[in-house]
Amino acid sequence: MNAVKRLEIFRRFHEDNPEPKTELAYSSPFELLIAVILSAQSTDVGVNKATAKLYPVANTPEAIHALGVDGLSEYIKTIGLYNSKAKNVIETCRMLVELHGGEVPQTREALEALPGVGRKTANVVLNTAFRQLTMAVDTHIFRVSNRTGIARGKNVVEVETQLMKFVPKPYLLDSHHWLILHGRYVCQARKPRCGSCRIEDLCEYKDKTSDD
Repeated sequence: MNAVKRLEIFRRFHEDNPEPKTELAYSSPFELLIAVILSAQSTDVGVNKATAKLYPVANTPEAIHALGVDGLSEYIKTIGLYNSKAKNVIETCRMLVELHGGEVPQTREALEALPGVGRKTANVVLNTAFRQLTMAVDTHIFRVSNRTGIARGKNVVEVETQLMKFVPKPYLLDSHHWLILHGRYVCQARKPRCGSCRIEDLCEYKDKTSDD
C-alpha cells in the first residue's frame, strides 16, 4: 500500500471519529491499567461491568491491594481467567505502592515489569493515559493491518513496527483506537462487512464481501 492510500484511510477515520476513545471505562491512569490487565481474553463490556462495581469501592493501588486476592476475585469473577488476573493485579498494586509511590509509571520498561502487563498493555496505557506515540497491536489491529495492506507482518511486533513507520504522523497518536474500532465493528474476523466499510475502495483485501 502506498502513502497516498494510507493518508486517505486515516483522513477518513479522523473525519468520521475525530476523537476516538477506548471503550474501557476509566477515570485515572491506574483505573485504565487495571482495566487493560483484566481485558486480556475478555470483552471490554465484561470488564466494564466488573469495574463498575469494583472502582466505587477501591480504585487506588492501596485500596485494591487491601482487598487481597480473595476480596478482589469477588468483584471480577465474571471475567475470564479471573483467578490469575486477581493475583497479578494484587501484586501489581503492591509494586506500584512500594516502587512507584502509588503512581502508574510512564515508561514501557517499568510497566512491563508489572505482573500481567505485556508490551500491548504497556502500549495501551502509554498511549491512552499519557498520550505517548505508541502502537498497541491486538488481534483486531493485527488482522486489519494485514488484511487491508496498511501494514503487513508475521507477528504483532512486526506489525507494530510497520504501523509506527507508515501511519501518517498527524494521525499516529489516535491510530490505535481507529484501527481497533474498525476491526471490532467493520473488518471483523469471520466475515468483514465490506459493504458498509468507509475504506473499501482503498483496501487491498482480495476477497471482499458484499455484507454490510
